[in-house]
Amino acid sequence: MITTNKRNRRVAIAFALAAGLLHVALAAGGVPIAPDDRKLLYTGRVDFTNPKAPVITWPSTSVAGNFTGTSLAVTLDDEKGKNYFNVFIDGPDGAPLILQADQGSKTYAVASGLAPGRHSFLITKRTEGEEGATVLRGLELADGGQLLPPPPRPVRRIEFFGDSITSGMGDEAPMNGRDDMGRDKNSYLSYAAVTARALDAELHMTSQSGIGVMISWFPFTMPDFYDQLSAVGNNDTRWDFTRWTPDVVVVNLLQNDSWLIGRDHKLQPEPDEQARIAAYAAFVQRVRQLYPRAYIVCALGSMDATRAGSPWPGYVRTAVERMHAGGDTRIDTLFFDYTGYTQHPRLKHHQDNAARLTAFIRRKMGW
Repeated sequence: MITTNKRNRRVAIAFALAAGLLHVALAAGGVPIAPDDRKLLYTGRVDFTNPKAPVITWPSTSVAGNFTGTSLAVTLDDEKGKNYFNVFIDGPDGAPLILQADQGSKTYAVASGLAPGRHSFLITKRTEGEEGATVLRGLELADGGQLLPPPPRPVRRIEFFGDSITSGMGDEAPMNGRDDMGRDKNSYLSYAAVTARALDAELHMTSQSGIGVMISWFPFTMPDFYDQLSAVGNNDTRWDFTRWTPDVVVVNLLQNDSWLIGRDHKLQPEPDEQARIAAYAAFVQRVRQLYPRAYIVCALGSMDATRAGSPWPGYVRTAVERMHAGGDTRIDTLFFDYTGYTQHPRLKHHQDNAARLTAFIRRKMGW
């Protein structure tokens, strides 16, 4: 299924016999592009264990390229049939084509009738590891088309460790509607991705809706999850941290802890304030061990963990102050104000938070 998104509204494209039209390869004579072609630019924690079948799981993971020809198709092998992708043709400023991947291996015609000459594409994963893994099986250009050298990779790098706020859960949902639908989750428009683009920085989004530091809505936490190559649940895959080192790290966690511990008292015996601070500090210190030179922003919000009177910003502040006292000068706090909106942040909230975070990082990093 493919839809378009224009001015933040989703409008269905009517295709006669859509299933048949969207899931067939291009006409005979098309030019196949292998997934391990060096002219493709991948971003994110992609599993290249089999270079000819790279596995995409993390939100905002992307593949980009430049090409000639009048059409483009992509073959995806999706685990669950629940993932959504943005497909941008000729720049990210226009409305993307939104591709819902069916379960199994299918070929999707994502661009046709293009003018002869040079074009570009960007495919980004809107959804998360909880929607399952997707294998990129290849791309196909129109007869006579060719893949060109890739776009330049940004020099700056930024990584986010976060939960549903960072992943963009429900950011495209109606303001007063339910916000847990996969189609309304768009990591590309979360505050994290918007900030990265504003800073011209390559993004790694290490996030999962519902995750916490001490407790989550499922049986694993960020300290269990942060070092995985695959984002599909709690697993034994391991990311090689020497492959990619960020200049800036943003940690936006504890929203789920604030609900499950502070509100619902689900973690027993319940950790006291010092235990909460220690648990948060231990994770941030692990990030520091991995990235000794990175500038770390310990953020929180903009959901109700930062409401007036909430103790959770204080836990973050105390942990950072203790790291300052220990000689770590490249770490600070930033709290996104709770606006009183009781659901997941929508696009406007993400844009406001991104503007604030972007200005903060520019000031601290001289970017």
